[in-house]
Amino acid sequence: MSGRLLAISDLHVGYPDNRALVDRLGPEDPDDWLIVAGDVGEKFADVGWVLATLANRFARVIWTPGNHELWTTRGDPVTLRGVQRYEALLKVCHRFGVITPADPFPVWPGRDGPVVIAPLFLLYDYSFRPDGAVSVDDALGRARAAGVVGADERWLHPDPYPSRSAWCHALVSVAAQRLAAVSLPVVLVSHWPLVRSPTLALRHPEFALWCGTSLTASWHLEHQVVAAVYGHLHIPCTTWEDGVRFEEVSVGYPREWKRRGGPPAPRVILGA
Repeated sequence: MSGRLLAISDLHVGYPDNRALVDRLGPEDPDDWLIVAGDVGEKFADVGWVLATLANRFARVIWTPGNHELWTTRGDPVTLRGVQRYEALLKVCHRFGVITPADPFPVWPGRDGPVVIAPLFLLYDYSFRPDGAVSVDDALGRARAAGVVGADERWLHPDPYPSRSAWCHALVSVAAQRLAAVSLPVVLVSHWPLVRSPTLALRHPEFALWCGTSLTASWHLEHQVVAAVYGHLHIPCTTWEDGVRFEEVSVGYPREWKRRGGPPAPRVILGA
């Protein structure tokens, strides 16, 4: 196979400059696969447009949702919430042949042997708490006092689960069972980082509450992980955890990528 496995996230196409990036985004090789690790946009129709556009260009597109796809905002004519919204997004993906966390994991037929690509929808449970915060309520109180409160508290509804944490724990349980059945090397794909350490680079450390769950902290050690792909933090970089490569592949908001000198290209995960 001559193509590459590429990854990108946090396209946020509600911003015209970012929408223009998607208009220009395409493969260098017709066999290129593209991972889209969440936060395509806030409006249901925008998510569908992006995924349909990219599916027409790349050999395969693999998507997992971020928090923004799950928002139910006043400006969106699609008013579905929680699990119903996610399931409606899955239907859009399947219409265009986009692989999702609900599908069998695809296998990348690389030159060095097959690798499973595992898109995971996991959410967060407020377990990335600051030192000394002994409870979720305490941590959220500190975040409010610092003026740092995730917009999910207003727009991301967990229906029919009683809380986002409960939804997170159900998702983690399902993902763990599926990963236990994987015997090949694997690329883990999640919008939220699987370990806490990347959140230490956040300008506002209180925001880590909305950035993942400690339940996934050992997954990169328990499986034959080739790379772990994530976004959400808007801090594109390559780091290593216990000898495992972690790739933060977000584009971010225009003010962020313009400050860095331009938007990042999709990251090459395999097939370089």
